[in-house]
Amino acid sequence: MPAASPLYHETPLVYSKHTSAALDANVYLKLDVLQPSQSYKYRGLSHFIQKAVEAHGAGVHLVAASGGNAGLATACAGNALGVRRTIFLPRGAAASTLAFFRMEGAEVREVGSCYQDALGAAEALVAAEEHAVLVPAYDNPVLWEGHASMIEETARQLPSGVKPDAVICCVGGGGLAGGVMLGCKTVGWDDVPFIAMETLGSNCFYQSLSLNAGPFPASPLPPIEGTEAVHDSTYDVDFARLAKLNSRASSLGASWPSPGVVKMALDRKGGVTSVCVSDEMAMQTAVKFADEHKIMVELACATTLAPAYSKELFDKLVPPKPSGEPRNVVFIVCGGFMVSVSQLMEYFNIAAAEKSLAWEVLCNGERWEIAK
Repeated sequence: MPAASPLYHETPLVYSKHTSAALDANVYLKLDVLQPSQSYKYRGLSHFIQKAVEAHGAGVHLVAASGGNAGLATACAGNALGVRRTIFLPRGAAASTLAFFRMEGAEVREVGSCYQDALGAAEALVAAEEHAVLVPAYDNPVLWEGHASMIEETARQLPSGVKPDAVICCVGGGGLAGGVMLGCKTVGWDDVPFIAMETLGSNCFYQSLSLNAGPFPASPLPPIEGTEAVHDSTYDVDFARLAKLNSRASSLGASWPSPGVVKMALDRKGGVTSVCVSDEMAMQTAVKFADEHKIMVELACATTLAPAYSKELFDKLVPPKPSGEPRNVVFIVCGGFMVSVSQLMEYFNIAAAEKSLAWEVLCNGERWEIAK
């Protein structure tokens, strides 16, 4: 039997005249904000769900613990296939979030006060039902395989003969990063620099890299206060477990990253440049991107785009070529449905009230001050 066609869409790769002119580079935007659930999550999760339906049949019961983009992607993909879906999330979710899930025909159960409560309830349901499958948010190779398709598309969509000088995306738990690195390896870009962006208050990936030998000049480093170093025996890496998250970029809000993705980053031929910016810098970026490109993105996605609105930061991350040839860079515009006009107005006011003369940025163990 031939393989089923993917549920995810091939999204446009758009040349950005605004950003290219500002950065003196050829800047391409991979618009995964245009997936059916409004985020890249739909790629990997729809791929995982199609595999689950193949394995369990139409009677499969998809179960997820997520009040965010993973939950909505599960609801959308399951709806497309006509299978049952139950989404667990902590009590107190916004009415608009619940409405999105129910619009897709998903059963929604509000349980407990935190994500761990919702996850525990989801795991209990899966244990009790023969054909129930727990849908992972980010830590699963099948997800990475689905997300990798965006790089395979990008390689086809770039002008003939163009190989990027960098691929830039945000990272939380590592699902998107794993897909990008896997996709780069598939298309022969394993040597292309990969720049992973996080916020300072939600940077489990950055902290995990610092615990291992290699990626930072002084690593391995001891865990910082409030962070637990955990060893994963399967991949033989250390990863950071954060006790508390202090960022409004909720879609980056993983307390720990996938150990498999950390291992992939440590072993990657082209390495990984791990960067952390402030919430306020990401907020300013979200407003500027909406103003220039007429696209609203979540704060997590805006973190990806922060170098697009600071030439100083961009030049440090992707140095100009000695030959003077233009740099070619791909930004993954991963999207997210939890954004609104009122939030962007709030972001504008918060960023405007930030009176310091420079943005604090961390990069592979170094601390930079980037002029505003």
